[in-house]
This record gives sequence, C-alpha cells and structure tokens, in this order.
Amino acid sequence: MVKLPVIVSFGGINAAGRSSGHNGFRRLVFDQTNALTQKATLQQLAALTGQIQRTDGTWRDAKGSTVDVDAFLAKHRQDLLNGTLIRKFNGGAFDPDAIPIHQRTRLEATGSGPICFSLKRKDLPNPVPSAWQITSDSSDPERLTIRTDSGLPVMLPSFRASEVHSAAQLPHGFDPAGSYPSRNHPRALQMTVFGASDAVNALGLDWEAIRKRVPADQISVYAGSCLGQLDYNGNGGMLKARLLGKKVTSKQLPLGLNEMPADFINAYLLGSLGTTGHNNGACATFLYNLRQGMRDIQSGSHRIAVVGTSESCMVPEVFEAFITMGALASDNSLRQLDGLNPDVLPDYRRACRPFCKNSGFTLAESAQFVVLFDDELVMETGATVYGAVNDIFIHADGYKKSITGPGLGNYLTVAKALAATRNVIGEQRTQRNSFVQAHGTGTPQNRVSESEILNRLAATFGIEKWPVAAVKSQLGHSVASASGDQIIASLGAWSENILPEIAGVDQIADDVATEHLDFLLEHRELAPESMDAALINAKGFGGNNATASILSPHVTRRMLTKRHGKKTLVGYTTRNESIIEEQERYNTACSEGKNQSIYKFDHGVLTGEDLAIDKSAAQLSNGSPAISLSVPHHFSDMCD
Repeated sequence: MVKLPVIVSFGGINAAGRSSGHNGFRRLVFDQTNALTQKATLQQLAALTGQIQRTDGTWRDAKGSTVDVDAFLAKHRQDLLNGTLIRKFNGGAFDPDAIPIHQRTRLEATGSGPICFSLKRKDLPNPVPSAWQITSDSSDPERLTIRTDSGLPVMLPSFRASEVHSAAQLPHGFDPAGSYPSRNHPRALQMTVFGASDAVNALGLDWEAIRKRVPADQISVYAGSCLGQLDYNGNGGMLKARLLGKKVTSKQLPLGLNEMPADFINAYLLGSLGTTGHNNGACATFLYNLRQGMRDIQSGSHRIAVVGTSESCMVPEVFEAFITMGALASDNSLRQLDGLNPDVLPDYRRACRPFCKNSGFTLAESAQFVVLFDDELVMETGATVYGAVNDIFIHADGYKKSITGPGLGNYLTVAKALAATRNVIGEQRTQRNSFVQAHGTGTPQNRVSESEILNRLAATFGIEKWPVAAVKSQLGHSVASASGDQIIASLGAWSENILPEIAGVDQIADDVATEHLDFLLEHRELAPESMDAALINAKGFGGNNATASILSPHVTRRMLTKRHGKKTLVGYTTRNESIIEEQERYNTACSEGKNQSIYKFDHGVLTGEDLAIDKSAAQLSNGSPAISLSVPHHFSDMCD
C-alpha cells in the first residue's frame, strides 16, 4: 500500500514576507481581505522588518520608543506595502546606478620621454615586465620609481548603470543575517536558516519529540539552490577575490555549493543523520526536490521529508548575464510597452506581465520549505493537514535548437499530472474543480509556448475554462524556488478561498491561446472546498520540465478518513487541537517581532562513542529509535 505524502507544515521568506501561517499569501491578495486580516498582515510585515516589537506587553518602534500599534500601522501602511513584492531595486548588495567595473585601457607617454610612476616594493607585479626600468627612492627604500617606454596597460576603476532596476527582493528592512549568528554566510544560506526554521517551528510539534519517534534513517532532507551562492561570501567571492586584489577565504568554496542549504538544515537545524541531497533542475528545482521527498514517503522507506530551495542571485553579474540573454524586462523595454518617454521612470510594480504584452521576467529571491509526513504519522501525531503531493512528473525536451528554448517535455508533464489528478478526484472534478499555477515568467516566448501547452491539454481532458494563476506577476522569478512560491500560494488559496490575480495585466496578448483557459485578471473568491487540486507547472532552462499534482486539504482529509476510518480520525482531530494552538502561538510570536530561528552551532555533536552497533541494528545515544540493519534483499532471485 503506497503511503500518502501529506504536507503538514510550510515556511519560508520571499518578497511577500514570511510564508508560514499564510502571511505571505495574504500580502498577495491584500486588497481582497477584510480589515482585520489586513491589519494582521501589516503587523507581520512591520515585525518582520524590525520596525515594531512587543516586549513585556509594550509595543516599541525600532528606536525603542513606546508606540500605539494601531496608529503606527495606519501611518506606515503604504510604506509597508511598497516595501514588498516586485518594486524598484533598492540597493542592498549593490547600487544599480553605480555598479563598480574595471575599464581596460593603456597609458601612453604624452611626449618623447618614458612613462614614469612610483609604487611600493611589495606591490611589484610578478613577473616584473622586462621593459620596466626600476630605481630605488633614496628617501624611502620601500618605494620604487618605474620608467617604461612601452606604454602601460591598466584597469581603471569605473561605474556603470544597470539596464534593469526592478526586482522582487525580500521585504524592505528585513535582513536574514540578523536572525542568527550568520558568520559571513552567503545570503541564500541565511535565508535557508530563516525559512527552514519557519517551516519547522510552524509544524506545531517539538522536533526533538519527533526525532525520538522516527528512526534517523527514515528522515530525509532535500534542499539547495540552482545558481549556487554567487555573492561574495560564496562562489562569487571565490572567483573574483584575486582579481580584486583580495584573498580567497577557506569558506567561500564549500559555502558556495548548490546543496549547501540541505547541509545547513542537517547540521544546524535538525541534527539529521538521514538521507540528504539536492536535485538541480534549473527553474523547476523545487519540484525536482519535492519528487525526491514524495518518493521516499510513497515507498515507505521514509516517514518524514523536509524539502525546499533557497535562491538569492541579487548580484550584478547575474543581472548582466540575464540581460545579455534578453531574458529580463529592462527599463527601456518597459517604457516601450507603455509608450513612455526615455526620461520617465517605468512602472516597476508591473515589470513582470505574464501572458500580456511583455518583454521579460523579473529576478527575485526566495527560500521555501515544506515538511511531508506519511499518512500514518499524520494520524499518530495529529499534525495539521495542508494538502498532499499526489504525483510529480519530469520530462526533458529532447533535441533542441536552442538550449534555453521550449520543447515537448512540458506537454508530457502537464498531461501526466492531469491524468494523475483525474485518478484521485475523478474526471468531472478535474474539469470543474482544479486550477493551474502557471510558470508564467513574463517573457514573450513563455506566454506563447506555455499557454499553447495548457490550452491544448485542457481541451484534451475536457476542461472548458481552466483557471490560470501566475504569481510571478507579484513575486518575480526566484529560479530554484519558483515552483515553491507557486505551491505556497496554492496552499494559501485553499486557506483563504481566494485565487490571486495575475497582477498588472489588463489584457491578454493576442498570441496567447485562450480558448480553454481562464486567465485570472483579478482576484477570484472561491466557495469553501470548491477547488480540489492544483497543478504546479515549471519550465526550466535546458529542458527541465516538471508538473506537480497537489491535492487540497479537504480532499486529503477525505482520503485519510477512507484509509484509516472515522474512529481513527476522531482521535486525530483531538490531537490536532493542541498542535493548532501551538501554531497560533508561534504565529503570534512572529507578529510581535520575536525571532525564533533555529541555529544549533556545535550542538549535540555525536562521535563514534555515541554509537552502539551490532549486526542487526545501530543505536544512538541521543534517544532516537534504533536504525535497523535488516536491509531488504532486492536480488534474491539472482543470487545463490
């Protein structure tokens, strides 16, 4: 009997804010929520960004002054909203109007004489150019005078302005490094600690108690990034330190590895000894990792899987690379779309326009994580049910003319995901009660290719008007975390009964296939439990296509009832009550500015002395169940 991978927690951070408790999702549909929910959303953002904090029952601002929280939120309402989602790049790692570069040139003498300059002895290049004539300065033995008749190649410090000024950065004022002793970690790893902690804390169960219930080899962690850690504390610094006249550090290479988010979760958050890894699939990376965790649960080899991605590529080199590819929406292309004069600033909020007349995508940063339990563990612990992973399908594109161009693989992944959804909820409910979270990058090529795929498969499966959402219109493209953003938004839609609009789009482009699709140009309120499933679509560079079938919480609960019985469900419901209370306590603490990031450096480190092992089992001294060494023999029919 295949185990059901149930989503029992989620957390993270992106341009909308903190993911757990559906706080980030409520920012996406802010205008559609009631006044009480809007206040709670603003308070979460203000607390997240350090503008207010409640200590000893008193609200204080960043300066420590006592404030009336209602008045503070009313006064700063627009600033809090403006500091989220896609917006003008507000600096941080670099100034987009003054990106430092080296200007290559050659100095020549102005007359018939040589070029003459001085430098310190320790600054002599190696090897010294043969054309240089070197003499010592009698007044300062460490300073040398150089003369040369052959000219001098130099690199002059200079600056340039970026062609792109829009991005979906984390909420303005939030610094993930401030949530724990970050020790010069790359930003994506800082986001990993915050985001994974959010998912673990939002579980509502004590992790140490879980670890004593589940053997270590039945817990898996799959997490990473697509581009790697490219800021100075990671691979970016390793590659350019010497060219900048600096030294490579001992941490830059290991901390720059793509799978390092999983390593950090194991070593500093969970203390996990279980399966670990990272499956890189370009812009479909989150779904690649989620399939690993899903299969662990389905096979019965694992009872828990922690899955996620963390991507922060807010460095000028990545912007320039995507600009050169023609992939990003530049300032000038946005002006052309809106018919603006060259001296007028474009509407950066509308930089990403999926399925509309558009010009490119918008870079984003995001860290998203989900926790999966098998269905039996859900019933045993009372863990909250947010949905379930039905199936995930991955296909390449085959032969390609362009490595970045679309191909046939996504037709296959969407078709299989629809078939898998139909298997669970039936044909009619698939036709009427499902929606799709499109990849929706905002590029001209994507709007044509993805709409054609979705439209054709909708027709094939008898769907008349398939609701299509595209959250990149507000969250931008976070590369590895993109499909994680889409899943978290789908969980929010089921909780709040709202499908988010494709923001900033007034009219679908003429070359977009629309016959069987219903593009959401405004927020759509849903009747409770009216949407049974979501398809999460991801199309990655290189032909990395993935589509997931995610089941709603109400469908998941019906499945659990059928498998385990109504009597078992009554006991589950009772156990779940205390978990919901703990989840609410955690959410309240976050709304009051109480950081609870987990970072256990040099904590509970085990050695060989902590392990008792024989032919049948390995027993750890930390109280977790024994790890069985009764390994299944898969090839008994082939062996003597």
